[in-house]
Amino acid sequence: MNSLLKSILLFFAGIMLLSACGDYNKILKSNNVDQKYEAALKYFEKKDYYRAGVLLEEVRPLLAGRVEAEKAAFLYAYTQYYERLYATSSELFRNFFDTYGRSPFAEEGLFMHAKSLYYDSPDFNLDQTSTQTAIVAIQDFLNRYPESKYEEEATKMYDELAAKLERKAFENAKLYSQMRYYQAAVTAFSTFQREYPSSTFNEEAAYLKIVAQFNLAEESVPEKQRERYFDTVGFYQAFVDKYPNSKYLRSAEGLFDKSTKQLERLKAPTNTANVEQK
Repeated sequence: MNSLLKSILLFFAGIMLLSACGDYNKILKSNNVDQKYEAALKYFEKKDYYRAGVLLEEVRPLLAGRVEAEKAAFLYAYTQYYERLYATSSELFRNFFDTYGRSPFAEEGLFMHAKSLYYDSPDFNLDQTSTQTAIVAIQDFLNRYPESKYEEEATKMYDELAAKLERKAFENAKLYSQMRYYQAAVTAFSTFQREYPSSTFNEEAAYLKIVAQFNLAEESVPEKQRERYFDTVGFYQAFVDKYPNSKYLRSAEGLFDKSTKQLERLKAPTNTANVEQK
């Protein structure tokens, strides 16, 4: 009995689906702008954003100069957002804001422009150009609407994107070390510490800078070793002052000891003539 009931329900559901598809195709082929617009609104209410988007895309240029044009543009941007076409929706919401700056939906449009860019931001290990664009858009929104009801959500998005850029900068510095570009690594870690003074990665960054500087000294020509070991000692002393209980302390101390021994050795005169600078 249950199997029969399910079959009947599936049969009628199929009929209704075919009927709905037929209605949609008829509307799609129609030249009646008002009919298409009203159908798009109904599909949007039903959360059928694909069909709503197709219809709105067709009627938007035909509604130019009419009061419906504003709502059509706004809803069309949302259809793309709900379809997860964030690059497209960000552009559409921005165009809406630029075109209808006095609209009661202007604030929401600018926020959704920023939110679309936020969702279009990739993982931290990929290129972060779009993340930077999203941060600028969020900051622009907060500057324009500091008392907005979206302020809390916008601030949260901003913080998440900023954390992503922070992680990217830290991983890039580590990558230089892994690739044995020690001088670039030291510069990158120093830049990271300066630009992200409150980062949770700063302790590790300070330690890895000691490691990179020590390795740089080890691979340098004799003429540059003394200065670079001296810098290693300086980085170590700054590290100990700031992180006296660090989990990296023992390893850092080992590099400090090796560096001081090398400095003692380098006090003795050595023949460095005709050595190519590195």
